[in-house]
Amino acid sequence: MADVPDGWEARGKPPTLFRRFGFDRYSETRAFLDALAALTEETGIHPQNINFGTTYVNLTLEAAAGGELGAADYALAERINMLWKPAGS
Repeated sequence: MADVPDGWEARGKPPTLFRRFGFDRYSETRAFLDALAALTEETGIHPQNINFGTTYVNLTLEAAAGGELGAADYALAERINMLWKPAGS
């Protein structure tokens, strides 16, 4: 198993990666979601679950077809990290 990217949690069955991203304003949340949509279309890997509110986004990446998380899943998590500008920064 690869190292879990910064800020992400590895969770049990099925194998998933989870992370909550926080924002100061809704416009930042929306910009992150738009950038996330472009990234996932580019990679062809999409989060299993996206939950968001005014100032947060929760993401879950799940292993394909009940298998194990692969290098592409971890790489996507790293790329998603690069889209985020922490609240207050």
